[in-house]
Amino acid sequence: MTLASRGPLAARLREQEVVVLDGALATELERRGADLADPLGSARVLLEAPELVAAVHRDYLEAGADVITTASYQATVQGLMLRRLSRPDAEGVISSAVRLARDERDAFWADEGVRVGRSRPLVAASVGPYGAYLADGSEYHGDYGIGEGPLAVFHAPRMALLVAAGPDLLACETIPSLAEARALLVVLERHPGMTAWFSFSARDGTRLSSGEPMRDAAALLDGHPQVAAIGVNCTAPRHVPSLLREARSATSLPLVAYPNSGERYDAASHGWRGDRDGRGFAAQAREWVEAGARLVGGCCRTTPTDIAALRDWTSPLGSVEQGRRGPSPPVPGWR
Repeated sequence: MTLASRGPLAARLREQEVVVLDGALATELERRGADLADPLGSARVLLEAPELVAAVHRDYLEAGADVITTASYQATVQGLMLRRLSRPDAEGVISSAVRLARDERDAFWADEGVRVGRSRPLVAASVGPYGAYLADGSEYHGDYGIGEGPLAVFHAPRMALLVAAGPDLLACETIPSLAEARALLVVLERHPGMTAWFSFSARDGTRLSSGEPMRDAAALLDGHPQVAAIGVNCTAPRHVPSLLREARSATSLPLVAYPNSGERYDAASHGWRGDRDGRGFAAQAREWVEAGARLVGGCCRTTPTDIAALRDWTSPLGSVEQGRRGPSPPVPGWR
């Protein structure tokens, strides 16, 4: 039996047909007045207003998320030191992202009224790509101009800090290329007691942002003892079913899908362009599950309302408030 097959996510998947992830962090922070026009993105709020991050975690827990993800996507030692933080202070900020999520989860779970029909939520520590540190949109193409060795050197300090802070698992997310996935695997193997899901950004229904085949990414990770799931995030919802089928052709690992709203990120203006996919989020999630996803949630521009819709559909008891009211109708076609 591999580590991943007995890790916390595997245990949750034995209990639930579908595990519901949370949604966008930055979208909710901006709604609360946070200014994210900064290379640190949401990590800036860890420095200046951590109570806002805690409030977003709480909203997603109340919406019914089985997993909340830390505000460490853009939090790196290198980036924080550029803000004139000392190395110990920078390291403390990264560790605080995990503590903040754990504390909010534990406070939420202390209320026996929220436990109806659900298991204790997990905390996934976000490990963003090198492009998130560059803050130039390069996580959507992966053409960094550096190789796997330097990428591993970049990722190592943050991953060590996150693991030491005690999350349930890692979320290596928005990975644009096979090279970065291989670098992250090298670093993950230095922490043999930790598992992670790996999710990639993609340009269409078959290829990663780098242009490499999704099935090659799945084949790379298939059977790795520390990889708990593989899939896609921060990708247009319309591409997700095809990408999941491509992944399934090369792996038996659980599949994860948490796309963005369908809008497109403009690196020049640091904003989102276009329109949301007009279909309901939960309606789209049915297609992802039909294509094999066992973990579903949202990425950029999605909200607690979207996650509550997923919970209402996926759980026999619906969201937290619906769980208090009574069960939802059964989902057609489920075991």
